[in-house]
Amino acid sequence: MEYDEMLDRAIEETPEIDGTSERFEVPDPEVRQEGNATVYENFQATCSRLGREDDHVMKFLQNDLGTSGHIDESGRARLTGEFGADRIAAALDEYVEEFVICSECGLPDTKLEREQGALLLRCEACGARSATSE
Repeated sequence: MEYDEMLDRAIEETPEIDGTSERFEVPDPEVRQEGNATVYENFQATCSRLGREDDHVMKFLQNDLGTSGHIDESGRARLTGEFGADRIAAALDEYVEEFVICSECGLPDTKLEREQGALLLRCEACGARSATSE
């Protein structure tokens, strides 16, 4: 196969990606206090926007905030203790930096994959793969 044919084939097989990271915005957390718990009302919408499993995001929030919590039957996150929207937003920013944004090209077009027990971030835009912490 000639170079030009290979190049044409590679271009055809490259997925269409809108090359701006500005299109990616994390919804602001809507939180309220309920007794000694913080209820994160739009938790499901945030996880959907991130394209990540609820349990993975919840585990990260618990570790980052140093608390316990659970996802209730209506899909809200309930975190033990008082946390403002700013604190939760800061934790989400850290999550996005580590588990959503590609470290090579800076785009959010990534998937988490498990390979030989390790958690990898695979970018569908540039093809980069990088190891992440659990």
